[in-house]
Amino acid sequence: MPSTPLIITSAPNGAYKLHSDHPAVPLTPSALALTARQCLDAGAAMLHLHIRDAQGHHSLDVEGYRDALSAVRAAVGDQMVLQVTSEAARVYHAPAQIAMVRELRPEAVSVGLREVDQAEIGEPGLADFFGWLARERVMTQVILYDSADLQRWQSLRERGAVPEAPWFLLFVLGRYTAGQTSSPLDLVPFVHAHTGPEPWAVCAFGSTEHACVTAAAALGGHVRVGFENNLQLKDGSRAPHNAALVAQAAEAAASLGRPLATARHIRERFAG
Repeated sequence: MPSTPLIITSAPNGAYKLHSDHPAVPLTPSALALTARQCLDAGAAMLHLHIRDAQGHHSLDVEGYRDALSAVRAAVGDQMVLQVTSEAARVYHAPAQIAMVRELRPEAVSVGLREVDQAEIGEPGLADFFGWLARERVMTQVILYDSADLQRWQSLRERGAVPEAPWFLLFVLGRYTAGQTSSPLDLVPFVHAHTGPEPWAVCAFGSTEHACVTAAAALGGHVRVGFENNLQLKDGSRAPHNAALVAQAAEAAASLGRPLATARHIRERFAG
């Protein structure tokens, strides 16, 4: 059984969830700060956060990010790694996504490979962006939706278009299945295709989230849980808050004999 400390990331809001989905979805800097503190106490060492504009829509506004990061940092100090999303969410295109990351220069960022691997960027532009992330030591999690995405990533690495750096992969389970219903079996193609040295994590949609992240933890991966992808506890009941989903993942880690990673563990592994 793997004994590597398990990284639990909380993804508490996503690009689309609203209070109509769940009243505890954090949509403001102060709500994100409170949620971060609760999730830290439950066992999460990383926060994956989205911000919203004045109308409640997905935003990549740099000043908005700075406000949210400041509020969260005041609540958790250096005990959590704060990872911002660069997600397009049908609002942004690759040049704007890349420009935001360069201007903000966050501690950590998630980047959907297929979102930035676009003709308007080209492979030279992709190499320049990933080279900048490596030089600036931005902890980068590369989001992959299927084994074809993983193979594309591995091709870029093998050909030197993406430099050596402490990259972190996220395997998204069930994103393109009917009803976005995930299964632990969705992890199998990723595990078979993954030949590189990068650590990996999973996120999964819907009520099977817990089964999926438990399978990932058992196979040596890491996990991302939260209202971005799922609102239900493992027994099918509605989760009262994001911290309850984190607590479930922490319990699974304990049953597998895996200690929980701290922010210090993550920074030592991924800060380059």
